Amino acid sequence: MVRGFHCLFLAGTASAAFTGNLNYFSPSKHHASLGVSISKVAKRTFANSPWDPSQLNFTHGIASGDPYDDSVVLWTRAAPTSDNNKSNVTVTGYVPLYDHSTEQYVSKSNSPVCVDWKISTSKSFKNIADSGTAYTSSDIDYTVKVEAKRLKPFTTYYYQFNVCNSKNTSPIGRTKTIPSANDKVTDPIRLAVYSCSNYPFGFFNAYGNPVRKDSVDYVIHLGDYIYEYANGEYGWGDAYDRIPFPDREILTLYDYRKRLATYRTDVDLLASHQNFPWIPVWDDHEVADNTWRSGSSHMNNTEESFIMDGGVSVDQRKMNAVRAYFEWMPIRQVDMDDNLRIWRDFKFGNLFDLVMLDTRQYDRAITDVYWNTEYLGEIYNDASRTLMGPRQEAWFYRTLRESSTRGATWRIIGNQIVFSRVNQSLNSGDELPFNYDQWDGYQANRNRTFHTMYENNVGNNVFLAGDSHASWVSDLVWLDEHPYDPNTGIGSMGVEFAGSAVSSPSPAGQNITLEAAMAASEWLTTANAELQWQDLYYRGYYELSISHEKVDAAFFGIPTTTLRNGYEIPMANFTVIAGENRLHRAEGSPAAGNVQTGSLKGGKPTLKNMTHDTATGKWFTYTGP
Repeated sequence: MVRGFHCLFLAGTASAAFTGNLNYFSPSKHHASLGVSISKVAKRTFANSPWDPSQLNFTHGIASGDPYDDSVVLWTRAAPTSDNNKSNVTVTGYVPLYDHSTEQYVSKSNSPVCVDWKISTSKSFKNIADSGTAYTSSDIDYTVKVEAKRLKPFTTYYYQFNVCNSKNTSPIGRTKTIPSANDKVTDPIRLAVYSCSNYPFGFFNAYGNPVRKDSVDYVIHLGDYIYEYANGEYGWGDAYDRIPFPDREILTLYDYRKRLATYRTDVDLLASHQNFPWIPVWDDHEVADNTWRSGSSHMNNTEESFIMDGGVSVDQRKMNAVRAYFEWMPIRQVDMDDNLRIWRDFKFGNLFDLVMLDTRQYDRAITDVYWNTEYLGEIYNDASRTLMGPRQEAWFYRTLRESSTRGATWRIIGNQIVFSRVNQSLNSGDELPFNYDQWDGYQANRNRTFHTMYENNVGNNVFLAGDSHASWVSDLVWLDEHPYDPNTGIGSMGVEFAGSAVSSPSPAGQNITLEAAMAASEWLTTANAELQWQDLYYRGYYELSISHEKVDAAFFGIPTTTLRNGYEIPMANFTVIAGENRLHRAEGSPAAGNVQTGSLKGGKPTLKNMTHDTATGKWFTYTGP
């Protein structure tokens, strides 16, 4: 009888440790039968010897994300191997669509991996703010995702994992909570904004530069964190020893896990995750190219597509991708009864509300999948055109109105694709002048967004975008509905900052010359009234410094991704003054100071090519490669 009570006690303890790992809980605590049977996992593991700590490693670093004012998500992977679990059982059978949980018939890992974690305001961990124990297993690819609670608002913390009962520890990570919704924020909040990191196209230097500068508080990632292609289809990794594994177009759960794991070997990406809390969303390539609710450019739920792609359907592939993403990214599931929802918002005190949209995977109407461009040119202004679906749209417009009503100074809107109208007929021709995969292909959705802003007097809007692999800075203008002066910006309701790629190539071609890129940028700024600055040449990112008085944006170009280094070129700076709802003009220029590249409306770039080595702090003129 004593033995029986002892076993029950151990099993209960093990169950508690498993429940500490958020990756076991989805899709919902209210629908436990759809998730992993934690009691069964505990029963099959508690009686077995744990893994020898010397056989376990923190294989892919540590990460934090989705900070609240009193909590933050912490992530790691503690595994006996760097390879990923190959079972696809959790995304077959009667598992719900886009379920992030583990179905109970998954191949079993009979020895538990036990991980302790702690978080403190000091690197020495003198005073522990929160701590806990979590188990993981092959069921969730040995990932660990916990929520550290009881934290103070707008405070820097340090965290660490260790294998239970050992000195096998992870690196120490740094993270930061956000202010409480009603807090009066007095110091500027700094963000780094990224998109489009393609492993075989080169090194992710852009991720590491803010770490070396220690220049931001939080990281915003707007998607295309990974790409789905085989080596050579879009980037040749042999040139840099950066082959994206598995070396094929990814389709299965194992494929997506392995691809995410491969990207997480980049040193600068690891450093960014270790030093800053991330707030990410996906774009299309986390699943496939040009995705929409029922297909993508390669798969369109037809018999022909099903046969050509090895018997994998659109929904099955999306299930695989979504599950792996939630396992590997330090994000919350904000709606426990909506497994595909990633759109969410964060209140940074009374300073700004960050609204993160999903304009790709959730409920997007058909997009340009290359063979239907003329069709999209006919229907792009139909009232039914939506990037988000009715549920997300209604939430978005309500969030904008409520943000303005509650008195937040700014609305920062993170989305995947360029919002502003962009006439690109130089390349596409006058008959089809727009990129119908961007907001230009969903005019009615954009009109409804503008209507919400103008009719409710919701000002101080800053749209963030990625996806295009180029840099775009525009006033936010409802063209043909409200008058606009491109020289002064009067008539605008905000601005858009759209950034280049971490490593993915220019939309004008990987080998485009600087001169050709600048000529194309000049054409674009001339052809589009609201477009104030544009650059096609450089890979890079941008930083925002947000205060009640203004938003400053600094765009940085990465001179090369073929070598790992800390180089960056300060390309251009812009300022938005609170209440002006447009780029601030100084002496007629929409830029704050000189720009080094691209095309600036009302100005000329200096082309000094001054480069900052963020590793040493030195400045020099970059000459290549």
